[in-house]
Amino acid sequence: MRVLIVEDDPNVGAVLRDLCLRIGYWAETVGSAEDALARFQGDRPDLILLDVRLPGMSGLDFLRLPVVQEAAVPIIVISGSPTESQAQECFELGAVQVLAKPVPFDRLQRLLEWFERPAPRPVERRRSPRARVALPVRVHQEDGTEWQATCVDLSTEAMKVRSTAAVRPGSTVALSFESPGGDERVEAGALLIRADVDGYVFYFLNLTEDHFERLTYLVRRLSGS
Repeated sequence: MRVLIVEDDPNVGAVLRDLCLRIGYWAETVGSAEDALARFQGDRPDLILLDVRLPGMSGLDFLRLPVVQEAAVPIIVISGSPTESQAQECFELGAVQVLAKPVPFDRLQRLLEWFERPAPRPVERRRSPRARVALPVRVHQEDGTEWQATCVDLSTEAMKVRSTAAVRPGSTVALSFESPGGDERVEAGALLIRADVDGYVFYFLNLTEDHFERLTYLVRRLSGS
């Protein structure tokens, strides 16, 4: 996977690049949004780590660009001190997640691994508990459309579903599902980060503490861990 790191602090950029390389991804660091925009003229990255405060064009201005919006490349925003309103604006502009500095590397690594494109041979890298189980899921789109799907892979970070519905990466939805016995129900916002030939991968957004605990309990129960 190709990761583009947009960070004007060389030290932070180097640390993020080393993390990506350690996972096994190709990574490149640029110091401005203008340089990142130039990368869209050639081979587009599969994912972008974007600082908010940049010289010249800001990270928010970069998110607003039509070429960035149309590309639907997953973007993780990194900010020194993100306010609630700033984080909300980033999500509205299509950011997958907003992380505060210093970056929580364990969380960032788990997040990065969910964006990996399928490899010829499956490699098990995810450290968080996962459950491969069929669960009915109700998907509510922002335009009011609802459709039914089946969860085939669930973790505390993301969910993979199978469905005949047509939806493009970058779409924000609400997911509703419950345990096989019906005694544990979870409702959470999510972003479609990848469309594979065998299903869609949604990353959970803004989980409340209660929802996270419910999800953790459900995943561990279903996975037997």
